Amino acid sequence: MRVSEKNKLEKIIIVGDRVLIKPKKAQEQTKSGLYLPPGVQQKEKVQEGYIMKVGPGYPVAADYGFEEEEPWEQQEEEAVRYIPLQSKEGDLAIYLQRDAIEISYLGEKYFIVPQSAVLMLVREEDL
Repeated sequence: MRVSEKNKLEKIIIVGDRVLIKPKKAQEQTKSGLYLPPGVQQKEKVQEGYIMKVGPGYPVAADYGFEEEEPWEQQEEEAVRYIPLQSKEGDLAIYLQRDAIEISYLGEKYFIVPQSAVLMLVREEDL
């Protein structure tokens, strides 16, 4: 299978309560007209970018109930349940840079960010 712009993130699985963010291109110029070097832009405390992939959410402890003798005697394995995240693919996220982990995948820069570091989401839905 050839890697294309559409399918390059298909094989990535984000774990737990994390999201994969592609950083939005930073403005090179301030409102007053000063040009900022890339290092200054990347060290800002708050960054923004687009959510590309979302983890399954927060894992929920299994509820064994009172019908069973002992939890370890269960015959069939229960599927793990998760509380889903608020973030959705395509959202514009405003997040804390200090909690982001930078990765490079197929020559592009991404950040893996825990849901707790996302401060705000901008979601454009079709009405």
